[in-house]
Amino acid sequence: MSVPSVDPAAESAVSGSGDPEEGASELDQAVARVEHELGRLFARIRVGWREAAATVHPDLQPLGYQVLTSIASGKATSAGAIIDRLQTDKSGVSRQVRQLEELGLVESLPDPEDRRARVLVATELAQERIAIARAQYEGRIGERLRDWSPADLDHFVELLGSLSR
Repeated sequence: MSVPSVDPAAESAVSGSGDPEEGASELDQAVARVEHELGRLFARIRVGWREAAATVHPDLQPLGYQVLTSIASGKATSAGAIIDRLQTDKSGVSRQVRQLEELGLVESLPDPEDRRARVLVATELAQERIAIARAQYEGRIGERLRDWSPADLDHFVELLGSLSR
């Protein structure tokens, strides 16, 4: 599979059309196709989160899985950091953290740098279950990407990075 890069101006020149309206229409259609495929990809990602959450624990919601993986990765170890990282509301994060503690997946410990504060830490059980969930997900996505060349994958990463800026 190849992910071609297309310069809209060059495409217009090749097609012989100098009409800016026609070029804009083609560009609008291409953008609409990208938006459609991104919507399908995001839906698949949400399904993946739901499946991963169920792998960790049958009662865990997708947001709980995202909270847990943020804590387990060390990228967000306080409620405030989780809220910032996931761009979600405080009450939702509080409910998820409480459930994660009840399920034995997260512990709240005194912050070694500031005894008044607490840090959230994923338990060994959580680390084990996250590893299982990630292995399943990575296996599925790996199957889809194995037919791509390393150059195509590098280009895809570059395009995704450009889009996310």
